[in-house]
Amino acid sequence: MIDHHMQQDYISQRLQLQGFARVPGVEMKSSLPESALLEWPEFAASWNDLGVDAYMADGGRYRRRRFDAYAVSATSIQRKPPQPHYQSRDYNALNGGIERWFQPFADHIAGHPVLLALLRMAFARFDALTPAGSRPLAWHVECHQFRIEARSDQPGMPTPEGLHRDGVDWVMVLLVNRENVAEGVTRIHSANQQLLGSFTLINPMDAAFVDDSRVYHGVTAVRAIDAQRPAYRDVLVVTFRRG
Repeated sequence: MIDHHMQQDYISQRLQLQGFARVPGVEMKSSLPESALLEWPEFAASWNDLGVDAYMADGGRYRRRRFDAYAVSATSIQRKPPQPHYQSRDYNALNGGIERWFQPFADHIAGHPVLLALLRMAFARFDALTPAGSRPLAWHVECHQFRIEARSDQPGMPTPEGLHRDGVDWVMVLLVNRENVAEGVTRIHSANQQLLGSFTLINPMDAAFVDDSRVYHGVTAVRAIDAQRPAYRDVLVVTFRRG
């Protein structure tokens, strides 16, 4: 059971005040149970087993991913049957307008202690910040494992659609790993495109929380530091939507 009346912490305060919160990994770790954190290495290693995203309208082969959906409420987290990821072109002019089918999470990751702890942690904040009259009985939650690869001749684009909104209510982006890459700067803009903040997720579990109804977000390209070695940025993206 999750308490709707939890005292507002830094994440909730920043979300309410400015529409986004940058959260260092050390603070994320303090928000999760120790039992889950002990399982982090297995969770992070699963990013080595993602399929290539074949839907990139720009022809890029630099993105790997898996996708799963859940129903999350105060009392349960239920994995939904396999389904496509869909965004309208209003929110994703590059890759929107079609149903995109991706490999689901591996079963041991779909119910992994780290993932479940992150979903509970995000739910507690997002649900409490949603007006009582518009809280759903269960949120539709989509989870994305992303690996963005940079090569010597091609940067990797974490957000190839550019500055955007996701067409949901809330977003959490969690850095899992950065290997041999530079840049990848997260930028947050207001509804009228004014820059509100920019920062780089550097360390494992560094995170960004976003009120998707209030702000736009984007991430600059990542570039390989050493062209002779693998270069990539691994993130977990979790979106919460009513209905």
